[in-house]
Amino acid sequence: GNTLASFDAALTAGVDMIEFDVIAEHRDGSGTLLVAHDYGHVAGAPTLDEALAHLGSERFSGIELGVDLKLPGYEDRVVGALRSHGVLDRALISTMELESLPRLRALGRDVRVGWSVPKVKRNYLASPWTRPLAYVAIGWLRLTLPRRLSRAIQAGAVDAAMAHQAVVTKRFVDAVHAAGGEIYVWTVDDTRAIAKFRALGVDGITTNDPRLFAQPAESVRA
Repeated sequence: GNTLASFDAALTAGVDMIEFDVIAEHRDGSGTLLVAHDYGHVAGAPTLDEALAHLGSERFSGIELGVDLKLPGYEDRVVGALRSHGVLDRALISTMELESLPRLRALGRDVRVGWSVPKVKRNYLASPWTRPLAYVAIGWLRLTLPRRLSRAIQAGAVDAAMAHQAVVTKRFVDAVHAAGGEIYVWTVDDTRAIAKFRALGVDGITTNDPRLFAQPAESVRA
């Protein structure tokens, strides 16, 4: 991901939206804006301008853009770049950083804002040492996040929820929709899970391999 080649592959796979991450060259938000997930993957990363020039070409004209900001401090520069490349109208800008949400909203009502939840830095379900506590946290988040997201959407603070698959339930989806928002689930790399979330009525599913969208759920082994 986060390469021009991956954008081309996603287009070939027939996606509706391409998601990519943006960080600034320096952690204070200054310097060149780069398309990368974190500072361990900046070597050879395209700049945001290079990525938007690529995605702004005619062959990507029908594709929406999911733009995830990994840190605060460069919100206005990202929106400015999207405007200058003529792609702001098909972009949804998301972040886990609470301080970035009002900054993005203040940049214009034509800026679509997504709140990515929960704020985590690693997969706590992956380790047997952290997994029990993670399941407790997931249960709590399933109860509390729908209310928080609904209030934020109804207040006009955000337009969409970008939620980890572990916290997305039918109640979560219904609450976001009832508030007038959209819900996207991340990161789903299993066809059976993709089928489950489609059945729940989510607005979008983020995956590392969009070829999975064309495969039947039963094709994956247990």
